[in-house]
Amino acid sequence: MNLPPCRLLLGLIAWGSLAAPAWSSQDLPDISTVAKELSIPKTIEGDPAAGRRVRQTTPGWIADEVHHTLWLPEDWEPGVSYPVIFEYPGNDWHSDKSRYSGTPESCSLGFGLSAGRGYIWVSLPFVGCTDEGREIAQTWWGDVEETKRYCRATVKRIQAEYGGDPKRTLLAGFSRGAIACNFIGLHDDEIAKLWSAFFCHSHYDGVRTDWPYEGADRPSAIKRLARLGERPLWISHEGSVESAESYLRGRVPKTQLTFRPLPYRNHTDAWGLRKLPFRQAARDWLKAACPPNETGTGD
Repeated sequence: MNLPPCRLLLGLIAWGSLAAPAWSSQDLPDISTVAKELSIPKTIEGDPAAGRRVRQTTPGWIADEVHHTLWLPEDWEPGVSYPVIFEYPGNDWHSDKSRYSGTPESCSLGFGLSAGRGYIWVSLPFVGCTDEGREIAQTWWGDVEETKRYCRATVKRIQAEYGGDPKRTLLAGFSRGAIACNFIGLHDDEIAKLWSAFFCHSHYDGVRTDWPYEGADRPSAIKRLARLGERPLWISHEGSVESAESYLRGRVPKTQLTFRPLPYRNHTDAWGLRKLPFRQAARDWLKAACPPNETGTGD
């Protein structure tokens, strides 16, 4: 489903509010005051290999302008089973100082959480349909059914070809991607079965109901939430997680909930590239929710 221009404009306005939440306290420090420790690997063309991030298209979409990115960890070996972080990106957004493209290449959570070791990391696209063919949707969901189809096929491919473990499969996302953990990841019973745990940074499906797409209403979100079950769920947000905690407490009594405020004012996933107590807490959660084979990551 492609959004008409008026709804797309509303979506971009809403994304502007994602980039700079009105409630955000300027008393919190800017994350740029902390030096980066990691850099996201450049995405290249070519065959997958340990320690390389490559652009890849799942069969069935080869003729289209659609792709995901695949990182095989530095310690990857063929024939070995590995946990997988599947990640959805936020919306396309840019300012005078920064640019977030809304494509798989813009993702960084999975690399920050794993430091490139112990976990396969896949950045997924939202797939839009046009008269010319299928393409990456840089804002919101594109065509929901096509996005789900690409997701399901890619998960199966990673498991079959690269040793992705179906019992250790995390779905993660930032901003739009965080909402997608439920909106896409729990959209129906079939796709909901793919995941072992969920990592949502900055926003959560059902907390806000004014997003400009069909299904953003609270009853629809609660229906998706019912598919969560008892699986571990991490929710974080810059400044405060009170709204998400208020929404979820009592609605999912058996879910293993973790709420963690990011003590910086920025709407960003780049905290994972910095040595922070917050990042260490996220890595510790990942090891428990989706354990690595032997040694994991840490500061």
